[in-house]
Amino acid sequence: SMNILLELFVVTFKVLWAFVLAAAKWLVRPKEKSVAGQVCLITGAGSGLGRLFALEFARRRALLVLWDINTRSNEETAGMEAPPHSNLQVYTYTCDVGKRENVYLTAERVRKEVGEVSVLVNNAGVVSGHHLLECPDELIERTMMVNCHAHFWTTKAFLPKMLEMNHGHIVTVASSLGLFSTAGVEDYCASKFGAVGFHESLSHELKAAEKDGIKTTLVCPYLVDTGMFRGCR
Repeated sequence: SMNILLELFVVTFKVLWAFVLAAAKWLVRPKEKSVAGQVCLITGAGSGLGRLFALEFARRRALLVLWDINTRSNEETAGMEAPPHSNLQVYTYTCDVGKRENVYLTAERVRKEVGEVSVLVNNAGVVSGHHLLECPDELIERTMMVNCHAHFWTTKAFLPKMLEMNHGHIVTVASSLGLFSTAGVEDYCASKFGAVGFHESLSHELKAAEKDGIKTTLVCPYLVDTGMFRGCR
């Protein structure tokens, strides 16, 4: 019973200490990470959040690698952040992240043409917009491939070098629907729950490997007004 009391004390102390640290960070803001000159890859950069991420990283002088399945909208994003005569470097690649081989081939091209990726933003996402019984099987598979499986392929492509250098950052853009669910978006919720689980497990793996130079960030936005959820109530 003495052991149980001791364990209870240790756990309580750790919980309270976590609150103290969180409060300290709230008061003394941590220094913002610099991404200037770092190779930053954003998937789904042709529209919505991906485009906004690209513009934000451009403002912070990152070297940008933009992936999207839609070549035209991807090029439009590149044009928005690198107007003529600006010395900002932006590389665009047409890639279907739902296809494993496509990811690995495009990743190889990036390594040859640009260099090693320091910041990987897994943002590409799709939503079928159908209730389960009305949703074609192909669309369900597509949702899982793009919103969940793609994170495995991109991470497998770029993490080895990050581990070697003990330097990098992996950002998972999931969704609030990856934390709690609602009716009528079964495939989307399942895929985002999968992305959250993948991210958290990966974070633990990096911590266990003592790779303190590789950071992870999980982003779970609410329904964002980028056209993806038009008609959602």
